[in-house]
Amino acid sequence: RRRAAHPSDSARPLLVRATDGDRVARFVVNATGTWGAPFIPSYPGLATFRGRQLHTSGYRAAADLRGLRVLVVGGGTSAIGFLLELEGVAARTMWSTRRPVDFLEAGELDVEAAVRAVDLQDRAARAGEALPSIVSGTGVPRTRRIVAGIRRGVLDSRGPVARFEEDAVVWADGERDQVDAVIWATGFRPEIRHLAPLGLREKEGGVRVESGVSARDPRVFLAGYGPQASTIGANRAGRRVARQVVAALG
Repeated sequence: RRRAAHPSDSARPLLVRATDGDRVARFVVNATGTWGAPFIPSYPGLATFRGRQLHTSGYRAAADLRGLRVLVVGGGTSAIGFLLELEGVAARTMWSTRRPVDFLEAGELDVEAAVRAVDLQDRAARAGEALPSIVSGTGVPRTRRIVAGIRRGVLDSRGPVARFEEDAVVWADGERDQVDAVIWATGFRPEIRHLAPLGLREKEGGVRVESGVSARDPRVFLAGYGPQASTIGANRAGRRVARQVVAALG
């Protein structure tokens, strides 16, 4: 298991510190994905909240939250799935999104929308900015299940949260609701903490990557970063990075 990567003084190879010992490498291919870095946003009062909190990565079954008042935070398909699954199981569900959800009519989520969403991620990666979510560029299609949930009032966002209290949430409009548990369906960030000693991050919060290579350190390849994060994209990126490394090794 990797722990960190450091510049070395010997002809500038990279020193990779792992739990089973150190290694020196001319190149490092980072393919750690995002699952190990769940993102939970900061809110006033969150540290005082005494209820249960779990992220998408820690969710197991609706039965674990039976009879609880559950707040789901996030505007993507994971949040919607949790709300629909918890209906009739939780005592009550509440939904918080930062902005109104862009529900699309059937057929509107097309290849062009997906390409635009990937392009937004690609531009962010090239600029070293924090990566936007895919759903922010594609919207959410109105499937039959989602339309039914909207009609039943299950998929009705209360808008943004202003702050948390010990046993409650206060909404941006000043209203207050008691909450027993929070599900953070707020996505993930690239798992690159072990690369911190290399100073790859830009002030904008991301790593500037072009064609899978770090702009700050061409010894570091990032497979599955940004627009490559989907399963298909990551597979393609992995093959491309492998060819690049072989070529660089001569």
